[in-house]
Amino acid sequence: MPTVLYTPKFVRQWKKLESDLQEEVERCLAELRKNPKLPSLKVHKLTGTLKGFLSCSVNYKYRIVFEWDDPKTIAVLSVGDHDVYR
Repeated sequence: MPTVLYTPKFVRQWKKLESDLQEEVERCLAELRKNPKLPSLKVHKLTGTLKGFLSCSVNYKYRIVFEWDDPKTIAVLSVGDHDVYR
């Protein structure tokens, strides 16, 4: 399974979330590590200023922006609602 690296920005954003949402984010990241092609994660490439990065769904409202540093490392950049794309 890939290693997950957390950026300081992600950690700050994660700490501001409610505890139940923090748990959802943790479950999403665990699923991403196990199977990044899982349809429920809705992993997709981003465009525009975030071109080269990927996003996955935590739930209907929240997203995680990440990138593959190499085949064994996921760098998690940010978490939040759709404003995370700005």
